[in-house]
Amino acid sequence: MLLVTGGAGFIGSNVVAALNDAGRDVVVCDVLGHDGKWRNLAKRRLADFVPPSELMDWLKGRRLEAVVHLGAISETTATDGDLVIETNFRLSMRLLDWCTANATPLIYASSAATYGDGEQGFGDDQSMDALKRLRPMNLYGWSKHLFDMAVAERSARGERLPPQWAGLKFFNVFGPNEYHKGTMMSVLARRFDDIKAGRPVQLFKSHREGIADGDQRRDFIYVDDVVRVTMWLLSTPDVSGIFNVGTGTARSFRDLMLSAYAALGITPNIQYIDMPEQIRGSYQYFTQSEVDRLLNAGYNGGFTALEDAVETYVKIFLDRPDRFR
Repeated sequence: MLLVTGGAGFIGSNVVAALNDAGRDVVVCDVLGHDGKWRNLAKRRLADFVPPSELMDWLKGRRLEAVVHLGAISETTATDGDLVIETNFRLSMRLLDWCTANATPLIYASSAATYGDGEQGFGDDQSMDALKRLRPMNLYGWSKHLFDMAVAERSARGERLPPQWAGLKFFNVFGPNEYHKGTMMSVLARRFDDIKAGRPVQLFKSHREGIADGDQRRDFIYVDDVVRVTMWLLSTPDVSGIFNVGTGTARSFRDLMLSAYAALGITPNIQYIDMPEQIRGSYQYFTQSEVDRLLNAGYNGGFTALEDAVETYVKIFLDRPDRFR
């Protein structure tokens, strides 16, 4: 039996689907709330569903094959520091201690938000010297960074850890079951209905010399690739460490939108608007993961090209009455 925290969320529900397809028994720990997250699990089989407030009691006396810890407050705009630290850091520490004491593999979600403005690059060096140089720009990224440092420091000191541990620094993940995320959805999911209806899609103008409007770039990775990395780790227990999970290729927001228009066979209709003053100073114009450590660890599942990923997402999910996996 495996535990997936955040299993009703975006990435978590896709991992649960893959585990179901592999015939594995899955327990989900999450909060469903009132935003329709339950639909992410409506097609799944669960051995149990545990609220986060009851998790540590539920774990007493249990034996698990592995813990996939994806649960977190993931809004980059979150401002309740105490709640974020309790949810993203302290609960993660309790799970780390439980997995260590019970010799249970722990695969957990970190984030590319730990890299901050990218001034230090996007290399997934897990040495303490490298980690200490990172400066996350928001509360969410900082909370994830704190946990990365706690695990990496134990590893550097040779202290006890789970038999396998892996922190995954997800870059810009998009795909089915992200619809409950509101403004945190991918821009493709947020703008798809506009594209379909023929309304103009608005992208930010560039306010940086040498970069064209709409040419701000991200490492967009389809959720199926993220799931494939996770499943590979579950089947490769001798691999531990902190790894970037991105494609290694930055693409523009314009490319993303043009791929959606192409998938639908619609003439592009893109408008460029001024970026709000309040975010211009902190806006990232470029993110691109370095994936050599993951590849050198033995991962050979590949990554889906942006155009192919968008076409799959559009034709199999977004452009159908039932958009859920």
